[in-house]
Amino acid sequence: MSGDRILLVEDDKEIREGVQIYLQSQGYVVFQAADGIEGLEILEKEEIHLAIIDIMMPRMDGIRMTMKLREKYDFPVIMLSAKSEEVDKITGLNIGADDYVTKPFTPMELMARVNSQLRRYRKFLEKLAPQENTHVIGGLEINEDMVEVSMDGNPVKLTPIEYKLLCLLAHNADKVLTHQFILHEIWGTATKSDLASLRVFMGTLRKKIESDPAHPRYIQTHVGIGYRLVTQG
Repeated sequence: MSGDRILLVEDDKEIREGVQIYLQSQGYVVFQAADGIEGLEILEKEEIHLAIIDIMMPRMDGIRMTMKLREKYDFPVIMLSAKSEEVDKITGLNIGADDYVTKPFTPMELMARVNSQLRRYRKFLEKLAPQENTHVIGGLEINEDMVEVSMDGNPVKLTPIEYKLLCLLAHNADKVLTHQFILHEIWGTATKSDLASLRVFMGTLRKKIESDPAHPRYIQTHVGIGYRLVTQG
């Protein structure tokens, strides 16, 4: 039994209770909320390790809730979306969600996503322990002891997924990492939807560390193959 604490934010009571029953059967502690406002109130009172958030909800939707929680929390966020909410799904990834599941979904699919994100999150937390690892590439500095990134001396705030992507590239600097390798290392899976997510995250990461994202100095794309972190400009 894992004991990890999951916040489930979904306005459809039937879906909410069904997902809760399944998560609890797998050993998770589940907190329910019917909208973003209720979800944020729970976050103020409870320690949460992962949130599952529906996009379309009354009072406060999943996009606004995710933006709010990302101001304070780094735990993984999985968004629930309908196929008709493709634009909102991409928006969610851009503002800090780590993954998404499209409705209708099976309990096994959701559990695979939950388990994968929690594994990655635990590894992220392990980075908080001293590791004496600092990567300096041009004006980019990645301090794994402090879990900090700076560009030309200025702090850069990354989401957990962006940070993990950057560290993976730094550990393999000047090597071309294939899409499949990156997906397996970060998400544990390699589906077409995961590849779309990877492109979104690489885009947001470039915007944060590149002075000209359209002509990147650090993260280069190898079309149809993968990405490479370049040490020499």
